[in-house]
Amino acid sequence: MNWEQLLSLKRFGDTHKRIRKEQDETRLGFEVDYDRIIFSSEFRSLQDKTQVIPLSQTDFVHTRLTHSLEVSVVGRSLGRKVGQKLLEKHPHLQNVHGYQINDFGAIVAAAALAHDIGNPPFGHSGEKAIGEFFKTGKGKEFKNHLTAKEYQDLCDFEGNANGFKILTESRQGREGGLRLSYATLGTFIKYPKESLPKKPSSHIADKKYGFFQSEKEAFLDVVNELGLLRRSSTDDISYSRHPLTYLVEAADDICYTIIDFEDGINLGLIQEEYALEYLINLVKANINTNNYNALTNTEDRISYLRALAINTLINEAVEVFMHNEDDILNGDFSKGLLDVSKYKAQIDDIIKISIQNIYKSRDVIDKEIAGYEVINELLDVFTTTIYNKHINNLSNYNQLILSLFPKTLDLNHLTVYDSLLAICNFISKLSDSNAILTYRKLKGNHL
Repeated sequence: MNWEQLLSLKRFGDTHKRIRKEQDETRLGFEVDYDRIIFSSEFRSLQDKTQVIPLSQTDFVHTRLTHSLEVSVVGRSLGRKVGQKLLEKHPHLQNVHGYQINDFGAIVAAAALAHDIGNPPFGHSGEKAIGEFFKTGKGKEFKNHLTAKEYQDLCDFEGNANGFKILTESRQGREGGLRLSYATLGTFIKYPKESLPKKPSSHIADKKYGFFQSEKEAFLDVVNELGLLRRSSTDDISYSRHPLTYLVEAADDICYTIIDFEDGINLGLIQEEYALEYLINLVKANINTNNYNALTNTEDRISYLRALAINTLINEAVEVFMHNEDDILNGDFSKGLLDVSKYKAQIDDIIKISIQNIYKSRDVIDKEIAGYEVINELLDVFTTTIYNKHINNLSNYNQLILSLFPKTLDLNHLTVYDSLLAICNFISKLSDSNAILTYRKLKGNHL
């Protein structure tokens, strides 16, 4: 892969190239990507979606929106630091093509901002609830109407693939979706493969999948424009990652490792003395003992250690990226940046205590169970309705249910697969509160 092609400013839906030297320096194309994402309705709904603690009423606990903003800030720093080193190493990118340090930061920041935009309500349990409806629930009835890959898309419903759908899906008046640059779209795709085949692999890009069958042509358009390397030797679709995707992943890893840990402390799920010990183990090589000892309360000490930990991991991720740049460009780098970090043991220790004390806490489990019930009921009613529409057998109740759907949800002239995926996409865009409100309406509890 080569950086000139990977940094494509061409917008999804464009028929012409965009040249970096012709850009308006006051409003760069990559910065326009960031603006379009942040003003989208799908991004705004993240303000009421679970990050760690579902339906938390505590103001200092992160939602998907605050998490995404923080990942974006970290991603921008990673992109700029890597951009500076890349321009020093490949000066023609700047001297000939006009790329600047901030271009790299803007691409990573925009992709990081959107990294959770396709996640359904109630966190990762929401993804699992959708998948299990089709795998083991009433949704199994649709299997014979779908191809193997279409059915797998639903059984392993994936927020990353749904995010790509949201960013690229055309509808009347909005051709090309949000019309982001190809560089940002490519950087967004963490898992550039389809849902099948599911092959045992230790490669980070094989962990999940990155697009639904409905977006296959859009995906191929993006990877061909960017010159991503094909990994599959068969007709199945699998590509190497865009190099900057590793920075988006690192930004996400840094934020959920450190900031979810901080949420657990603030909620009293992790004892403060443990928290201080684990964070100090991570930053002890960089800590200013005098500054740290001058802090008189635990909140300030944790805040200081959190900031130092994030900065430490940013610098480490940049170093790992540059050390492995050739392998990354050749598609031969198979791990996340922090997976080969010298701080991996300390990161693993923090994640382990977060899993035990936060992610598996009784409060989280109780609310995830409720989330399963909500999503299962919505899918049951909605998929039955759209299937009855498909076979022209709508009841009066089905007609009422159809009126709940937004006008942007076009269920006419769609295949069974497209209709089912459209319903999953609609549910995924609901906030936690909206999903619960809709559930109560279906149960008659709003009267």
